[in-house]
Amino acid sequence: MSIQSAQQKELPMLKRAALQVVAGGSAGFVEVCIMQPLDVVKTRMQLGGGGHHYKGVFDCFAKMSRQEGFFAFWKGILPPIIAETPKRAIKFVCFEQTKPLFMFGAAAPTPLTFSLAGLTAGLIESIAVNPFEVVKVTQQADKTKMKEAQSTWTVTRQIVQKDGFGLRGLNKGITATMGRNGLFNMVYFGFYHSVMKLTSSSDDHFKEFFRKFAIGFTSGTLACFVNIPFDVAKSRIQGPQPQPGVVKYKSALGSILLVYHEEGFRALYKGLVPKIMRLGPGGAILLLVYEYVLDLMKKKCL
Repeated sequence: MSIQSAQQKELPMLKRAALQVVAGGSAGFVEVCIMQPLDVVKTRMQLGGGGHHYKGVFDCFAKMSRQEGFFAFWKGILPPIIAETPKRAIKFVCFEQTKPLFMFGAAAPTPLTFSLAGLTAGLIESIAVNPFEVVKVTQQADKTKMKEAQSTWTVTRQIVQKDGFGLRGLNKGITATMGRNGLFNMVYFGFYHSVMKLTSSSDDHFKEFFRKFAIGFTSGTLACFVNIPFDVAKSRIQGPQPQPGVVKYKSALGSILLVYHEEGFRALYKGLVPKIMRLGPGGAILLLVYEYVLDLMKKKCL
């Protein structure tokens, strides 16, 4: 980490930001391609009726594979791939650039600094990615065979033609997305960087890789526990409504309360297992790819 800090001081701000864009986009692309099947399963289990139709993660995998085909696990992958470069760019650039705002007179960043910078980055990135999330969830909710499923562009056009770009169309569920991403990044960055500062780095490449992976995995897992009620609300708002033509799930907090009153506390944690299976290792992969790609590019530039 000290080497990274020294390298950052030697690079102009714009070049540093450009490298963060490329590194963040690369990390996002790799993470999405590997972890997309678990995101599809998570969404299916969170949607109304999904928890009753699927008995668990492996039951969902088995039924989707049998009924929709193997490639159904990558339904809705184009929107996140398209969104990952700007999303990760916003995430990492905003995190780095807003840290000085939350130093509060301290000589070095504190856990509060990392957490508030992460929260800010998550809230800002939500605005950019929410339209892609709406399209992605709509595609993931489609239970037809993969070859019969509508394309990303067709789904997007239908949403815009029917409901427009506003809070009923491509931007529905924006508050739930902000709650989900804001809380996730607050815990994710706050825990990761705080623990990284408290633990010693190793000259052994394998041990150092394992240390970063373990801390990244734990960061992603903890963040899942904190933000999943907002994730459930987002899926309910952005996915098909239980009764066609009637909007049951509207606001983030309203949807959380509605799910709690109708289905109980455990319903707010639907999809937690596939979410952790994705964002635990996914969180580690994201940070590791980002850091290693960024370091590699810095060495080329210095």
